[in-house]
Amino acid sequence: MTAGGFNRLQEELKHLKSVARPEVIKAIAEAREHGDLSENAEYHAARERQSFIEGRVMELEDRISRAEIIDTSKLSGDTVKFGATVTLADEDTEEEITYQIVGQDESDIKEGRLSITAPLARSLIGKSEGDQVEVTTPGGSKSYEIVTVQFV
Repeated sequence: MTAGGFNRLQEELKHLKSVARPEVIKAIAEAREHGDLSENAEYHAARERQSFIEGRVMELEDRISRAEIIDTSKLSGDTVKFGATVTLADEDTEEEITYQIVGQDESDIKEGRLSITAPLARSLIGKSEGDQVEVTTPGGSKSYEIVTVQFV
């Protein structure tokens, strides 16, 4: 994963441990004060939230411990690989879109971060500027031309 993706995971873990976990513990304590736990919806909701938080904390700790951070600023070349920022031109609409190829845990298509495991990313790996790529999507086949490959 990239350093930015690693930092985002660490920030989420810190938030869960320092903010969300204490909040849910407080909510459970307040719900217990309301009496009968078997019919207490607030208590059950708080326990469910606690279960989610604890599961997410374990998942994040695992991912962070196994993460391999790749400094994309030290990468170079003219072929698409992990960390590359690629500008594509849709061959049907001539519309240009830009994506950075990132790890699965840090992908966010709205932010222009495309998972290395996505069909589009897999079809781009190893290609160079000017190459044509065809990707099968749920909406049909799409053709793109690689306009630029950069490492930022």
